[in-house]
Amino acid sequence: MAPQPGDAAKTTTGDERREESEVIRELAALLDETKLTEIEIERDGLRVRVARNVGTAMPANYQAAAPIPAAAPASGAADVSKHPGMVPSPMVGTAYWASEPGAKPFIEVGSKVTVGQTLLIVEAMKTMNQIPSPRAGTVTQILVEDGQPVEFGEPLVIIE
Repeated sequence: MAPQPGDAAKTTTGDERREESEVIRELAALLDETKLTEIEIERDGLRVRVARNVGTAMPANYQAAAPIPAAAPASGAADVSKHPGMVPSPMVGTAYWASEPGAKPFIEVGSKVTVGQTLLIVEAMKTMNQIPSPRAGTVTQILVEDGQPVEFGEPLVIIE
């Protein structure tokens, strides 16, 4: 934590450091819970700012297509990352459902796909990377929203 102007003579006790640490943890949890990218508070002369890097920004002229509803997971469904038909993201970036704004999505829930067919695009470092289907089957779930940042290995689609 950076000291505030005028705090040069102030020393921090162990209890104050623990309290500051708790405030930072609470703010970080709030960021995750609310999907905010930055939050700042000031309390009793202590100013805390917590921010996260959200990856690639969406192009300013990009307008997301209307959401396509994903199939509801089966009751008692196990973690989707362990599903045998799960297609993971091969990179960090931003997932898009179509080749350009307003275009028809590559897939929808219920679509029949073939091996190598484009499922989504993941933009990474201003490069549009087509994500091919590793198997033939039917798309039962689309696990990401159009324009959503994705991590390496994050489940994108379920094909059965």
